[in-house]
Amino acid sequence: MATQTEPTSSPPRASGWRGLFLRLHFYAGVLVGPFVLIAALTGVLYAATPQMESWIYSDQLRAPVGLNQVSLADQVKAAQAAHPGGDLVAVRPAPEPGDTTRVLFAEDGLGESERRAVFVDPATAQVRGDLVAYGSSGALPLRTTLDQLHRTLLLGEPGRLYSELAASWLWVVALGGLVLWVSRRRTRRAEKAEKAESPRGKSVRRHGSVGLWVLLGALFLSATGLTWSAYAGENVSALRESLGWATPALKVAGGDEHAGHAGHGEAHTPAPARPESVDAMLASARAAGIDAASVEIGLPAEPGGPWQVAEVERGWPTQVDTVAVDGTTGQILGEVRFADYPLMAKLARWGIDAHMGVLFGWPNQIALLLLGAGLVTMVVLGYRMWWQRRPTRATGLRFGRPIPRGQWRKAPPALVAGLVVLAAAIGWFVPLFGISLLAFLVIDLLLGLRSRRRSQPESTDVTV
Repeated sequence: MATQTEPTSSPPRASGWRGLFLRLHFYAGVLVGPFVLIAALTGVLYAATPQMESWIYSDQLRAPVGLNQVSLADQVKAAQAAHPGGDLVAVRPAPEPGDTTRVLFAEDGLGESERRAVFVDPATAQVRGDLVAYGSSGALPLRTTLDQLHRTLLLGEPGRLYSELAASWLWVVALGGLVLWVSRRRTRRAEKAEKAESPRGKSVRRHGSVGLWVLLGALFLSATGLTWSAYAGENVSALRESLGWATPALKVAGGDEHAGHAGHGEAHTPAPARPESVDAMLASARAAGIDAASVEIGLPAEPGGPWQVAEVERGWPTQVDTVAVDGTTGQILGEVRFADYPLMAKLARWGIDAHMGVLFGWPNQIALLLLGAGLVTMVVLGYRMWWQRRPTRATGLRFGRPIPRGQWRKAPPALVAGLVVLAAAIGWFVPLFGISLLAFLVIDLLLGLRSRRRSQPESTDVTV
């Protein structure tokens, strides 16, 4: 950001509002380029994990197709015998012939949202292995590692700042680039008539063309990424809650009177749920319309509480209905149907699943791979353009000079005022964007003041 005194190549022609957008786009790209690059590369890896997991963990995930199938209760007993130290929390029956059943345990030493998955052959009740599964998606170790690499760089909660910073600025860079692309098209024909297109001009053109193709995808990734970010995500959740857009919670009708009512209302300690009831609970849920192939049967969180049977199919059409079942009578005590979700809750569900590459299966994965490749190309071309604008006599690793200061004075005052108000509002709702923007302005101001004292500057302006 410091001013260079050596001869430089001619800066791009920019005046008025375009110069302001050019300077903001330039510095925003320089700031978030590395974060977007890492997020794109790790996202591409994550998008390919379903096939990789199917191959790497085939011994646990697959079993010979048998003519008969033992009861879920017997499969659970086999898993408990192989893993006596864990607390049984849920069962995921084999969704298709040739798949294994997952019996899920909570145990000491596992991280948040992690469970021990014991894989059982549904035809023979033979245990085929165990792995740590993460979250509602049931991600296995490979996908969990790539997921955490994408979200936190394996640095835990502090690492989430990197991905939130990328998501916070990506839409700004994308929209700013669109404005510059539209404005540049008006002058490009005249520029070509004057002289042949330079190497840097070709880089600019390619950068703009690729940016146009990935624009909608970049905006989508930015919006969906912010929904589960550390700070902006809280504001998004609060906004959805206040507007009635939140995902409906499962409410159990008459939970107290159903809890352990075998004694007809007598005061006693409810008995813990019996794993032998798992088949009956699944049958009750199926009768209530839980018809997805992939379901999870959750044991009561406390003695006498209801069982929960939830669809976990995140493809298209989305099947995430959930019912609460009385463990004694099999009565349905409550339900949440995806068809009854508010529209914005449905869009949030679809957006997150598409971001993860599971909504439309392999076409979704291919789209994410192409989008990730486009973002990587954008970042590389952006830094190449910066490099190509370096001084003509420069040697070594020296980038080109930044866009000159003082562009805000050339822009219409109404535009500048509108941008300030908009930036303040967005900075409040997306805190990491606001903090980083303010930090950039302060640092840029200080560097400008220092450069002004040390040498004769090209411009007396020290601000954007």
